[in-house]
Amino acid sequence: MAAAAPPPPPTPAPSAPTGLPDSGSDSTPAGHPLFSRIRLATPLDIPYIQKLIHQLAIFEKLAHLSIATESDLASTLFKSQPFQSFTIFLLEVSSRPFENDSAFHSQNFTPIERIINLDHSVTDPEAEAFVNGINGDVVVAGFVLFFPNYSTFLGKPGFYVEDLFVRECYRRKGLGKMLLSAVALQAARMGYGRVEWAVLDWNDNAIKFYEEMGANVLPEWRICRLTGPALEAYRDAN
Repeated sequence: MAAAAPPPPPTPAPSAPTGLPDSGSDSTPAGHPLFSRIRLATPLDIPYIQKLIHQLAIFEKLAHLSIATESDLASTLFKSQPFQSFTIFLLEVSSRPFENDSAFHSQNFTPIERIINLDHSVTDPEAEAFVNGINGDVVVAGFVLFFPNYSTFLGKPGFYVEDLFVRECYRRKGLGKMLLSAVALQAARMGYGRVEWAVLDWNDNAIKFYEEMGANVLPEWRICRLTGPALEAYRDAN
C-alpha cells in the first residue's frame, strides 16, 4: 500500500520553528520557573508510562480499549536501539534545576532542558504518583511514543507518532509543542522525510495546535485497523 502523499511544502518562515521555549533568559528565571526536560525513557520508567497511557485513553474516551499492563510494555518496549523501533521521549518537570545525571546522556540523544517562566506555580494533584524517586523532586509530566515508518513517495523513512500526551495540570504551557518538536528535530537530524500522526476529529484544540505548528491535517484520509478477533481470524486462514 502506498504511503500517504506528502503534504505541500509549508509557507516559508523567517526562521525554523523549534517549538522549544527561548533559552536566552534561562540564566535569570523570573516569576515561577518550571524546569522542563525531555529525555529518552528507560525500562525503569515503565510504571509512569503505563499510567500516562491510561490517562491518555481516558482523555480520548477510549478507556475501554486500554488494556496494556506494565508487563505487556516491559515485554515489547526497549528491545532495540533508540529510533530504530519503538522510542519514547519522557517529559519531566521540576521546580528546581535538574541535576547533571550522566545516566540520561548517550550517543543516541542528549536530553533537552528548558526553563518556562510562569505567572503562577503549578498545582499537581498527582505529583506523588508521578514523582521520579531516582531524581529527587522531578515529576513525570508527559510522553511521546514514536517509531520509524517509510514513505514510498518520498523514498525516505520517517517517524510515526503513536501517542503524545501531557498531563492536564501541565497543559497550555508549551510542553506538548516541546515534545512534538523534539521528535521533528530528531527526524530532521537523521535526514528523514516527515513526521506524521493521527488526531481525533472532535479534538478541535489539538487540530488547531498541530496546524499552528505547521502540520497539514489531511481530512481525506481514514485509518483502517485490524485488531482483536478480526485480526486473530487470520491466524489459521489459508
